[in-house]
Amino acid sequence: MVSVVLLLQLAALQMPATGSEKGRTLPRAERVVPAAAAPGPSFAARPPRIDGRDEDDIWGSVQPITRFRQFQPTEDGEPTFRTEARVSYDARNLYVLVRSFDPRPDSILSVLQRRDGMALSDDVIIGIDSYNDKRTGYMFRLTAAGAMADGYAFNDGEEDWGWNAVWEGAARVDSLGWIAEYRIPLSQLRYVPRGDNTFGILITRTVARTGERTSYPLFRRSRTGSVSQWAELPGFQSLAAPRRMELMPYAVGRYGASPRADGAPRNAARSQFGADIKLGVTSNVTLDAAVNPDFGQVEADPGVLNLSAFEQFFAEQRPFFLEGSGIFRYDIDCNDGSCTGLFYSRRIGRAPQLRNAYGDATSPLQSQIVGAAKVTGRLRNGLSIGIIDAVTSREQGTLQRTIEPQTNYAVVRLQQDLAGGNSGVGLMITNTARQTDQWTRGVLRNSAWTGGLDVRHRFAANRWQVSGQLAGSYVGGTAQAIAATQRSLVHLYQRGDADHLTYDSTRTTLGGWMAQAQLSKQGGGVTRFNASTWYIAPGFEINDVGFRTRSDEMGSSLWMGIRPTKPFGLFRQAQLNLNGWAFANSAGMLLGNGGNVNGWGELKSFWSVNGGIGVNNVARSFSDRDARGGPALFLPRRLNMWAGANGDRRRAVSPQLNFFAGRRFDGLGSNWQLGGGAQVRVGSQFNASLNLNYSRNIDDQQWYGNFVDAGVTSFTFARLYQSTSSVTTRLNYTVTPTLSVESYLQPFVSTGEYTDWRAIENGAAVSRDERFRAYNTRGAPRGFRVGQLRTNNVVRWEYRPGSVLFFVWAQGRDARDSNPERFDVLRGYDAVFSRRPENVFLVKASYWLGR
Repeated sequence: MVSVVLLLQLAALQMPATGSEKGRTLPRAERVVPAAAAPGPSFAARPPRIDGRDEDDIWGSVQPITRFRQFQPTEDGEPTFRTEARVSYDARNLYVLVRSFDPRPDSILSVLQRRDGMALSDDVIIGIDSYNDKRTGYMFRLTAAGAMADGYAFNDGEEDWGWNAVWEGAARVDSLGWIAEYRIPLSQLRYVPRGDNTFGILITRTVARTGERTSYPLFRRSRTGSVSQWAELPGFQSLAAPRRMELMPYAVGRYGASPRADGAPRNAARSQFGADIKLGVTSNVTLDAAVNPDFGQVEADPGVLNLSAFEQFFAEQRPFFLEGSGIFRYDIDCNDGSCTGLFYSRRIGRAPQLRNAYGDATSPLQSQIVGAAKVTGRLRNGLSIGIIDAVTSREQGTLQRTIEPQTNYAVVRLQQDLAGGNSGVGLMITNTARQTDQWTRGVLRNSAWTGGLDVRHRFAANRWQVSGQLAGSYVGGTAQAIAATQRSLVHLYQRGDADHLTYDSTRTTLGGWMAQAQLSKQGGGVTRFNASTWYIAPGFEINDVGFRTRSDEMGSSLWMGIRPTKPFGLFRQAQLNLNGWAFANSAGMLLGNGGNVNGWGELKSFWSVNGGIGVNNVARSFSDRDARGGPALFLPRRLNMWAGANGDRRRAVSPQLNFFAGRRFDGLGSNWQLGGGAQVRVGSQFNASLNLNYSRNIDDQQWYGNFVDAGVTSFTFARLYQSTSSVTTRLNYTVTPTLSVESYLQPFVSTGEYTDWRAIENGAAVSRDERFRAYNTRGAPRGFRVGQLRTNNVVRWEYRPGSVLFFVWAQGRDARDSNPERFDVLRGYDAVFSRRPENVFLVKASYWLGR
């Protein structure tokens, strides 16, 4: 457990700067006219009134920033319309006014949306690099309708729009175009007072109807990084050290389904109280704390039926863990924009792991978070710190048996920039400590440690980067718990054909390590490139507070991307990708390989298209996981194809269509998926989306179960005919920028019929008839029909800055049949809607107290 003393010591650490501004290795950014100082806080009547008008005296005395350049679709193109920005400040606030000239004000796309919505609209985004470190910055978005969003930029290019601040913005359309006006309290930023501070600044403008984006300074997509391209804005004189102090107490009233001990439904009311606290420990280090948090307003996870050997990943949606999450990333695996690694925040407050063993319908679905604290900041020497410590309560099932022990989670992340941000070194340490008892100590590990180092260095004028990682893990518990860890699907030490692994049922600890190296071309010209190689030892285990579906793996991958910086032919912008990969276990058994070619492009009609084709298992490959502890199984070669199209988002109705198809080369398996829908906008306040998906999967070797007959274990598979369907709707009505109504509804059904039950005979055989033998010991295999419905309906009212009132109605329905007579999805929908619903009504009110 990370002690409070350690938290405060790290938070208060202030080391001297490593060099002067003139000693930076990055080229000095373009300088601008110093910001004019608004009247000090003693003359409170003089600061500008935030009303979307430029009539305040201060705006007439500030020299405007006018050198905006187009960066999309043409890099360094001449803007179609003129833009002017003015910046001012006083002892408490930063003020920005952006005048966006437009000869057709009636054509400005002005769409109302809830706070932090990102719907297409004419907008202005202000970026503030208050550390002036060329690596991090705060972003504030204001649309022409006055809708607000805020985010955080980190690692010189990555963005986290889950970050939240309390600030004020106003927008107004007039005869000259429109105005965006900001008041950003300095207490919401982090910086080191120097007497004469210099901030980095970026101002971008989007003209939605033309798809044109302009910026000051020019943002070049062909260059490496983002924040490192922001301009310097000197002249902030005598800024005081902000001491951010915020308290947000809240109360929750909940009424809804709460089953009795006999499983019968009943309704019950309960209340909950808690608080969020934000404290500026120093001017650049902040402590966030949550006591007894509630996340009832968070949207439900999408429906999914996972028949694979690997755990399903769900993205984090809880605000406390989303805000500032970038500092806590230590990514080991990234695929299609989703990354996993040493820290997976959804482990905190997870579903009780022994609920199915000792629980029933009355048992809690999630572990309660008693309290959580988070320290984040960046010191003047370029050291970024992130610390999380959280405690979840003991959860009980029937007969007061423990289904999840009291657990403490601790995470420490440090990142030190070197050479002006061109290089860096990082450290991450995590610890999970469980108070196991007689019900849990034979199943769950009582302690887990992970640690990782990472390094990066840019060279060749910042166009290339080399990076590396080295991480280790160490878990402990009873012999029974560590034996269960060895047998888990992450490790499978007990496999009979795994001669390189030794299963030891007496050991009480397990350790492992991983290493990864990457070389990437991140800027310069139209090409991008990445080469990666990795090794993960069999004993590497991070799933107590991280996420990793398997260990015992080594491999390499290559990617090359081509993206022109100017429109060409039919396209406003486009990108072509080429991918190749291969990976094996540490014994050298090839687990997968292949390649694909895919591309994406936005047409000059503002429609976008994408597509690709790829081949898996070009060389002979095997799965050492599909048999769930049995012998490795040959994987037939597969061909995959996909395509999609999305309509013009500027229109009131924007359709979309996507298709995927795959087929085994031997003709014994195939799958396809068809999805379609539309986004609809009515006026400037109402928008909706409808998405329908249907997929068909024929899998000739779907695992069915492992059975012991006459002392012999049979690892069985069957031919699966599976149909899956879902309908996802979202409705959003924004009354004002601070009052909105949102509705989410998704029914989901998946049915599966099994035939041709077989057991592995020779898993490595290429021929299907040699690979399997008939299995008829237990009769015919059963099928399944699974359905669910989830809906969340939320009224959100920010009745004063930072203070929010939520009204929530959530409903769930579940239907499961392990031996259906028919397998059509329509019957599945009938079964779902015929189930008794579980309704929850919730009112949550918070009140922001801050200075």
